[in-house]
Amino acid sequence: MMISIDEKAYSWFAKEFEFEKPYSIRMFPQYAGFGEKHKGYSLGFSIEAPTNAKYLKEINGVTFYYEENDTWFFNDIETCLSIDKANELQISFKEPIMN
Repeated sequence: MMISIDEKAYSWFAKEFEFEKPYSIRMFPQYAGFGEKHKGYSLGFSIEAPTNAKYLKEINGVTFYYEENDTWFFNDIETCLSIDKANELQISFKEPIMN
């Protein structure tokens, strides 16, 4: 259960969600799309304060998180947010490295 957000992806969120810092971005599964990890689900985002956060990651005054009830979507995988060559948000999933 890890979230990776590169610097370009963080900048993308800062432009898309023009709110005064500090603020929180909830990541959640939404029933839409084909879904790379869970068929029929894609990753959604909204500006809202955590109520029962399972995972939090703060970057420069912006907290990215997901709620306890969404853990099933993020379990046993690293969720990676980056920017593709077309300057669009890219979401990918990686199996965690086992030690």
